[in-house]
Amino acid sequence: MIDLSGKAAIAGVYESPRRDAPRVHPFALQMECILGALDDAGLTLKDVDGLCAASGDWAEGGSTMDVVELAEYIGIAPTYVNSTDVGGCSYILQAGQAAAAIATGLAEVVVISYAACPRWWPLSSPSFDPFVFPAGPGQYEIPYAPTLISTYGLFARRHMDLYGTTPEQLAQVAVTFREHAAKNPDARLRKPITVDDVLASPMIASPLHRLDCCVVTDGGGAVVMTSRERARDLKKPPVHLVGYGAAVARTQNSQIPDDLTTPAALSGPRAFAMAGLTPGEIDVAQIYDAFTITPMLALEDLGFCGRGESGAFVADGNLTLGGSLPTNTDGGGLSSNHPGKRGIFTLIESVRQLRGEGPGVQVPDARIALAHGLGGTFCSAATAILAR
Repeated sequence: MIDLSGKAAIAGVYESPRRDAPRVHPFALQMECILGALDDAGLTLKDVDGLCAASGDWAEGGSTMDVVELAEYIGIAPTYVNSTDVGGCSYILQAGQAAAAIATGLAEVVVISYAACPRWWPLSSPSFDPFVFPAGPGQYEIPYAPTLISTYGLFARRHMDLYGTTPEQLAQVAVTFREHAAKNPDARLRKPITVDDVLASPMIASPLHRLDCCVVTDGGGAVVMTSRERARDLKKPPVHLVGYGAAVARTQNSQIPDDLTTPAALSGPRAFAMAGLTPGEIDVAQIYDAFTITPMLALEDLGFCGRGESGAFVADGNLTLGGSLPTNTDGGGLSSNHPGKRGIFTLIESVRQLRGEGPGVQVPDARIALAHGLGGTFCSAATAILAR
């Protein structure tokens, strides 16, 4: 694998403050985010020669030609494009690929962008869903009528059965991230909650309650990447991508490993090896949190705690501002925003933390951050390690 450590840097980021965008096309949101990220970097659209975007399903206002349509919409003709879509972690994966493009001279300034408006976009529009399509692999699962949340519920229930994880430990994830969101003026939900509040909220897919589930918002974000050398002369202090790893595993629930290992067990070690770092050297983490069980499995697979120990790790306060691994400092998907795919926001908040620009909770003197995302039901994963 080509060593990308330190070859590229994130020079600009922007997150839309919108959480409701009625009748706004996702491309309009992406334009807002791209211009905002470029302004943050002190660059303009004329500087952009690389574009990464993957919104590819109808419910998010995208299509398989999304990156071409977006380039047309914003008025650029990039020499490097990337529409790789592996679900919610796509934008972390694209950051690694953009770093490779920059390192090999395929592009100099690459924009990674995402936006969606699931609160109003017609969710009943036709789409091809490989998870439930009544042919091919899906034929063995469709009789059980799986849904996204019921599958995550299965992960949570098995973790309980295998390792003794409790509903209270799951709930503590939501409580901690809401604590962080309370200080983020752009977070969708800011009112503090307790473990009892989570357990008293309606059961959605046992053992997951409503407050174990992410918010549904509109929104978007963008990231600007360029070479290490050019980043030095731009508007904001550069944040370098020093480690990257990606992995894919499975799509079908019937193929879930018995011990619940996810692709993070592959993407994480690859990222740490490239960076020459260990989990103990991470100052702050942004970990995909569609449901409370999601970051718990990632904590184990990324090496922050042992197999089956994430419940106790969370309950001991390690994810709080004063803990060993402050996590999802913007409130995460559980409280801040989740327009459908949240990987790009893990990159944005990582950069803000390393710059000392956290919109709410700020980790003092953070120098190394980890951004981790997943796709589907732990079908894919991508991990990035960023450093000042």
